[in-house]
Amino acid sequence: MKILWVSAHPDPESLNAALRSDALAALRGAGHDIRTSDLYAMRWNPVVTADDFGHDPHHRLLVGARSGQALTEGTLAPDIRAEHRKLAWADAVIVQFPLWWYGMPAILKGWFDRVFVEGYGYGLRREDGSTRRYGDGTLAGKRAMTVVSFGGSADSAGPRGINGQMDELLFPIHHGIFWYTGMSALPPVLIDSADRLPAEHYPGVAARLIDRLSGLFTDPPLPFRSQSGGDYDTRFVLHEDRAPGVTGLRAHYADADSGTSESATEVRTTAGCNVF
Repeated sequence: MKILWVSAHPDPESLNAALRSDALAALRGAGHDIRTSDLYAMRWNPVVTADDFGHDPHHRLLVGARSGQALTEGTLAPDIRAEHRKLAWADAVIVQFPLWWYGMPAILKGWFDRVFVEGYGYGLRREDGSTRRYGDGTLAGKRAMTVVSFGGSADSAGPRGINGQMDELLFPIHHGIFWYTGMSALPPVLIDSADRLPAEHYPGVAARLIDRLSGLFTDPPLPFRSQSGGDYDTRFVLHEDRAPGVTGLRAHYADADSGTSESATEVRTTAGCNVF
């Protein structure tokens, strides 16, 4: 299978870099084809500008409309078009980054901002005028996984941890980027206490990452509800008989309909996502 690995860490000697190297070697050894976007090594420009679209700076820049026009006309900047070719080629996308201030590094956010333009990442329409998103987009049929390192302990990012539960922190990426554009999001690989990992613990961490990657094309994805699957009304609000009594992020997982007191998402985060 074909895998695109997007990484965002400034230090080529980091834990992230070591894990990426070992993971790519294992994936290639398993027969997968790999392409990479190492954003810091590429000196990726994260800032959206008129130059991305060949836009005349004397006119107002309406980013959405102008980016969609440039996509249609083939005038997007060469670096954006290169990333589109990688995404079109890939069967799965791995996005690896350290968690900084409860989010991804700016360079990675800028990769999504510049690459997922209107008509590609969003703003897709069917013939009847309805919008294609949340399970139905340009990237539908692909799989995606995050590999996320963070400085806190696993407990601090658990269901009652002070840092907040990790599946909720990553919901904007898993649901709002991956699933929105059609990609099936797998549970993340989480590396806790990353800035103080003893050297003797590294082999176990690498082995767990490689084990998770072995299921990239077979493990069940996060069970997000599709926009067009009948769960939402015309306002894109859940019907009252879906996950009754459940509000917020968890309501948008199909398994929230089970009504169990312990969310299956919590179980995935603490046990199924290799928090270590």
